[in-house]
Amino acid sequence: MEFRKLRADEIDVRIQSCTQKGAILLLYKDARVDQNILDETVGAMFWQRQHTRDNQNCIVSIWNKEIGQWVHKEDTGSESNTEKEKGLASDSFKRACFNWGIGRELYTTGLIWVNADKMNLKESQFNGKTTYKCNDKFIVKSITYDSFGNIQTLEIYNETKKVDCFKKTVPETESQKQARLEKEEKEKLALLEKQKADELAMHGKLVHD
Repeated sequence: MEFRKLRADEIDVRIQSCTQKGAILLLYKDARVDQNILDETVGAMFWQRQHTRDNQNCIVSIWNKEIGQWVHKEDTGSESNTEKEKGLASDSFKRACFNWGIGRELYTTGLIWVNADKMNLKESQFNGKTTYKCNDKFIVKSITYDSFGNIQTLEIYNETKKVDCFKKTVPETESQKQARLEKEEKEKLALLEKQKADELAMHGKLVHD
């Protein structure tokens, strides 16, 4: 079983940290995205979630039809700044879904750095120390993946400032290219074999009729 990669509109962006020169952004997914992909891939009746330790842990279970039993994967979450109990349950659920592979590709992007001129930085003083904050809204404009499921191209747009603020393209290495070509060749051969089998089956049916 394999879960599909996240679409651009399913990925959220938040600021990890700010300096005078700019900010580091992080990609993340909402719990509703996990729910939708589970429903879409295994069916709403064939997965379940269970929370333990006052929502700190979440167990996501998927029904394996081949062996006739539930398969479980578990992880621990952390509290959010608002609605701590609800945020803890949501975070532990999302982390358990990462264990199933949903959204794991978000870890392959590398550093997402946005220069200060692409955002509205606000300077403030706290205990004699200068700090910087940004309340801009960022969205993933487009995203593509290579044949290994890693992020290959990524574009992020600053909706508040109305500017493209980040673009990254990861070139395909020779080993990745070779592996991709081999995979495409195997898929092509498998398709030809299926077409032959379908033709033989149709021929046999016509002869029988």
